[in-house]
Amino acid sequence: MGLSTSSVITLHVNGEKHTLPVDHRTTLLDALRERLDLTGTKKGCDQGQCGACTVLVDGRRTVACLQLAVAAEGREITTIEGVADGDRLHPVQQAFIDLDGYQCGYCTPGQICSAIGMLAEHAAGWPSAASGDIRPAVGPTPLTPEEIRERMSGNLCRCSAYTSIVEAVARAAEADASSAARVPEQSGEAAV
Repeated sequence: MGLSTSSVITLHVNGEKHTLPVDHRTTLLDALRERLDLTGTKKGCDQGQCGACTVLVDGRRTVACLQLAVAAEGREITTIEGVADGDRLHPVQQAFIDLDGYQCGYCTPGQICSAIGMLAEHAAGWPSAASGDIRPAVGPTPLTPEEIRERMSGNLCRCSAYTSIVEAVARAAEADASSAARVPEQSGEAAV
């Protein structure tokens, strides 16, 4: 009696549950594109080197071409189709549009998902290879263009729209910081 090479799994994608049979060798990228018809996530190198297939898995950046679909079962997956809030674009999406953070657009979904994950990592205080003094007393690492370039270095753009991508990520970070400053504490009392 041989071992089974397929399973029925449930993927939680963009707030919806999808149950589907998959071969154990099926990547998350192929399950998203070929089985769930979520084609915003792009297949670039299929080797984890270009970042075109970047999605968020439990809020963290993941290259979907290296993640097996069976290993993503039960985890929250967000693709480019799920980052907007209804008709309201995510601040990173809006910044990419406003600052032309794309040219042909092929890498843009992965760039946007990666930027969202990267901004969360930065907000959590995670250092990068470009981070300077990371002692707690110094405070958070400034999100300089060099810091953004290093943190986004796993996402390639063949059109070389890097200058606009860095500007878009910086603007989204500023928008995120200013909106966080405007949100009142949830203490049950009205903000003054």
